[in-house]
Amino acid sequence: MEDLLKLENQICFPAYAFSRNLTNLYRPLLAKLDITYPQYLVLMVLWEHKTQTVNQLGEKLYLDTGTLTPLLKRLEQKGLVNRIRGTQDERIVMISLTTAGSQLKEEAKHIPMELVKCANVSIDELLQLRTLLNKVLGK
Repeated sequence: MEDLLKLENQICFPAYAFSRNLTNLYRPLLAKLDITYPQYLVLMVLWEHKTQTVNQLGEKLYLDTGTLTPLLKRLEQKGLVNRIRGTQDERIVMISLTTAGSQLKEEAKHIPMELVKCANVSIDELLQLRTLLNKVLGK
C-alpha cells in the first residue's frame, strides 16, 4: 500500500496549489480595478443577483460573516456597495451595488478570458474541472 502521508499522494495539495496559482493570476488583473479576489467574488454575486443579505453571500461564497463583514466594509468605503440594516430585523444586513459597483462589471468583463489564456488546458477541460469541483462541493 502506498504511503498515504506522502505529499504526492494527496488530493488536497494540488487543489491548494491550484487555488493559490489561480488567485495569483487574478491579482494583477484585479489590481487594475483596485479590488481583491474575495471582493471580486462578492461583486460577481451582486452583478448576478443585485441585492443579497450577508448570510446569502456567505452561503454562495462559503465564507462566514466574520470574514465577509470587513470585506464588505472595505467595498463600501470604496463606494462599490451599500450596506443597509433591515428595518424589521437589524441583524439582517442587505448588500447592494452602487452605480460605481455596477459600472465596474464592464471593466471586469475581460478577466475570465484572460485567465483562460493563461491556462495550460482547453476550455472543455476547464469546464470538466469545474464540474468535478462542484460535485466535490455538493453542488
